[in-house]
Formats: sequence, C-alpha cells, structure tokens
Amino acid sequence: MSISPAHEPCEPEGPDPYRAPDRAGASSPAPCAPPAPYVPPAPYAPYGTLAPTNPYAIASLVTGILCCLPGVGLLLGLVALRQIRGRGQRGRAAAVVGSALSGAGLGLAVLLLTTGAPTSAWQSVKDGVREGVRVPLAKGDCFDAIGDLQGAVKGVVPVPCAGAHKAEVFATFDIEGGPYPGEAAVIDAAERCTGLPDTYAMDGWAVPHDVDVFYLAPSKGTWTFGDRTVTCVLGSVTEGGTLTGSLRADESVLDADQVAYLKAAHALDAAMDTAPEAAYAEDDLPGHKAWARRVSTALAECSRTLRAHPWPVTAAAPMADFTERLDKARALWDEAARATDADAFYVPYDAGATLIEPRTAVAVREALRLATTPPDPGGEDVGEEPADGGAQV
Repeated sequence: MSISPAHEPCEPEGPDPYRAPDRAGASSPAPCAPPAPYVPPAPYAPYGTLAPTNPYAIASLVTGILCCLPGVGLLLGLVALRQIRGRGQRGRAAAVVGSALSGAGLGLAVLLLTTGAPTSAWQSVKDGVREGVRVPLAKGDCFDAIGDLQGAVKGVVPVPCAGAHKAEVFATFDIEGGPYPGEAAVIDAAERCTGLPDTYAMDGWAVPHDVDVFYLAPSKGTWTFGDRTVTCVLGSVTEGGTLTGSLRADESVLDADQVAYLKAAHALDAAMDTAPEAAYAEDDLPGHKAWARRVSTALAECSRTLRAHPWPVTAAAPMADFTERLDKARALWDEAARATDADAFYVPYDAGATLIEPRTAVAVREALRLATTPPDPGGEDVGEEPADGGAQV
C-alpha cells in the first residue's frame, strides 16, 4: 500500500529532456500554475516618528498636580485612558498619574467638608492673626509693647505689674460693629479713653508726672477678623521710660474712707477743668462767671459729701479744717460769679483759688494714707500754709 503526498509536485509544461518518455497509456501530469505577481513590501516608517500624545492625558496631569479641580482632573484622566486604548496614542502614564492625584484631592475635599475642618481652619487663622497683632488684654494687665505707644504697636507681651513694664491697661470697650468706619472714626471713638483714668487710678497724686493716656485701637486689617476692642492704657511719655508697680487705685484696692474722699475731690476737679478757653476774664467775662458758678456749686456739694461721711478719729480734725476751707472758697467763687466787671471778678477769684490749692489737702491725705505729693512737683513747698482769705500773686 502506498501513501501519496498531500500535494502533488508541480510539473513544468513540455517535455523534460532529462526525463525518460512515459510508457504508453500513462497520463501526463497537470501543468504548473503561473507564478503570482511580485508585490513589494510596505516601506518602513522613518526613524524617530512616534504616535501623538493624548491631550486629555496632559490636561488630567496638570489638573491633578495643581489640585484645583480634582473632579475634573479625574474625569479627564478616565477619558484619556479610553482614547489611548482605542487610538494607540501615547500619554497613558500621564493619565494614570493625573487621575490618581485628582482622585486623592477629591477624597480629601469630601473628608474636609464632612468633618467641618474648613471652619476650624479658618477660625485658627482668625485667632492666629488676632493673637499675632493684638494679645487680648484685660483691665489691670501690664505689658511690654513691641513698637511705640505713640505710633504703631506691632504686638504686646504681658508681664507682671510688680516689675518694670511699658504700660498698664485701665479700661477696655468695644466699637460698634459693621463695616470698617475709617481710621478717623476709630480714633474719635478711642478718645473716650481720656475720660476713664479716674475710675482706675482714682488718686491722681499717685500717678507719676510723665504718665499719660494711650490706646490700642483696631486697624483696618484686624477689623476684618472681628477686632472691635479699644484698649486704654497708661504709659510713660519719656523715651524708653517704664513703669514699676501697678497704678491701680480703685475700690478694689482702696478702703471706704479713701474712696469717699477721692470721689468728692473728683467732682471738684471736674468743675475746675471746665474753665473757658480765654485765659483772662477781660476776654470772656460771661464765660468766666459761668465757670465760677460751676465751681461754687461743686464746692458746696464736695463739702456736704465730706461732712456726711463718718471719718476715723485720725482724719476727723484734718477733715474739719479742710471742709471749712471749702465753705470759705465756695462763698468767694459765688461772689466771682456775680461780678460786674473783670476787676470785680479777680479779687474773689484769686482768694477762692488760693483756698483750694492742692497743698491744702496734704493733711487730709496724710491722715487717709494717700499720696501727699501734689501732681505739680514744681509748685511751692507743700509744707507752707496759705493765709486764709489772702490772694497769692
């Protein structure tokens, strides 16, 4: 049994000179098919030519790095990966990185929103800015200032009042809210500080002569973060000057007798401070007469208040002498208030002013354990006793 090949060999047409003739009756092999035409191979691509990069992949990478729109960056990355697979483009790595970064940013944003972290972060910024510019100060606090009290204060450092310090807080108050009213309006509101020291340092004689009133007011920048507080402080006007010890002398520090005397004295001082702008009665006699009337009324009230208080034995005699002087002074100031011309005004005015000079209160102050040095150290010797009813020229 013979096995035939799967494909018969191709026989060329025509007799083969090297082959013996077939036997009679043998069939001739089928002629070979003509060869297929020649097809040249496809030309090779020029060296260095690459497929284009998908633009969505680039956009996804940039958005992911910037973390500006994490949701958009993730979407761009997914679109880029789909197009790259279908079009054979480059940029798969950029699309993957961009999608990963955008996905992480999107997850972080969702976490912050669900936990309320943005609100906490903003509050921290607010507190940090306010603390960096102005440390909250309360009445009675002492501090060193970073900067000049008469200029820009960049910060404050709280320190104990017992040691040397730059300033002491004697009052605080808030300005009404709303949009920033402007620097001029803030300064006008802060001027309220000038009328408040007497409620904190009631004994003005105990305040050093170089101490003045300053204030720390909100700036436009701190106003944005809710700062509305004006802080009134006492500080030295001497360059490089400091304070030592607290200047506080109010009802939390003084006893009842000291407070009673100082309140009465403040009423008289307030009336004396209402003198007219014109220095001489010749220039404004009606103004000076009205002032004399206010002083006369204050003297009567001061004498009445002091006589009504139960003074300790050690202060009874000095107080009796002091109130007697107040009564004499009241009569003279009342006479000045009824003067018909400047000469008639000056005679009782000079005598009445002499009776209430600061040195006349030294004995009472000593008995009440208050400061005994008058505010004006350049005045006459406090030990001298003025003559009753005499005018000192």
